Amino acid sequence: MANISDFKAKLAGGGARANQFKVTMPFPGYASVGGEIEDFAFLCKATALPEMTIGEIPVKFRGRDIKIAGDRTIPNWTVTAYNDTNFRLKNAFERWQNGINNHTDNEGLTNPADYMVDVFIDQLDRNGETIKSYTLRSAYPTDVGNITLGYGEAEIETFEVSLTYQYFESNTTT
Repeated sequence: MANISDFKAKLAGGGARANQFKVTMPFPGYASVGGEIEDFAFLCKATALPEMTIGEIPVKFRGRDIKIAGDRTIPNWTVTAYNDTNFRLKNAFERWQNGINNHTDNEGLTNPADYMVDVFIDQLDRNGETIKSYTLRSAYPTDVGNITLGYGEAEIETFEVSLTYQYFESNTTT
């Protein structure tokens, strides 16, 4: 029968910690004024490791559905960032989106290489060393969230950004 010692022996390194992570977000040149990459590494409050989904195709056979593997779907990836008083990250995301589709004339960049970037997510151990890494290929922001204001709010402002990407690679899958 299993006991607590068996459990502890199976939980390598004491378990991965959800608060030990780093996101590296290189903004496109037109959206960056400098320092955003370093700021984001510190001001990224929360995110998730990317999920994987393979759809299914039901095939009828003698009155029964046989499920066959379908296409892979890539859901959007979301980050939550702290906002500082110079709005450096919020402004950079706004410039990034505005380059894709300008507010005033509905024009924007036409070459995807000009507005897509690779984003890097590292799960860290308790010593700050990378134990799992992901690269989101060809990402760009689809939603730059609002910032809630209110007299009852006594926290540092945060905002969410949702990015779409083509696929991801990890240090164990390519």
